[in-house]
Amino acid sequence: MKKLFYVFAVLAIGISSCSEDAQTITIDSSKPDGTFTAAKAGTFVAQSSTSTAGMAQLGTDSKGVQFLRFSDSYTTEFGTGTVSVYLSTSMTFKADPGSGNPDLKLVGPSLKAGETFFKLDPAAASKFTHVILWCGTASIPFGYAPLN
Repeated sequence: MKKLFYVFAVLAIGISSCSEDAQTITIDSSKPDGTFTAAKAGTFVAQSSTSTAGMAQLGTDSKGVQFLRFSDSYTTEFGTGTVSVYLSTSMTFKADPGSGNPDLKLVGPSLKAGETFFKLDPAAASKFTHVILWCGTASIPFGYAPLN
């Protein structure tokens, strides 16, 4: 019985979270001031058999502060823990951003379904064309949204 308990404990710890990405980030839960205006938007494409759906929008508020917004209909696989959100120059997660990859920018963790705002300070470079949802622990993509 003890062996069975230890096996389940190890499995639970090993697959319980996707929040172990290498970079430390500061989460700014600010909401846009006044009206949010989207400059680019795209619909999420599910990957790795997840339920990812919804829309991502990149835009600014009334004061010119840049935000990434996930729509009310946004959802992904939350059963494994949090998912990391990245801006990217392609739909493919190419390398650990800790290695200095200029094609990825870590935005923060996706902690819940529904509307979410991520304040981007400093503002993201115009070269970023996609949002990627990545589970670092399992090393698999949960989805991406092309920003057009």
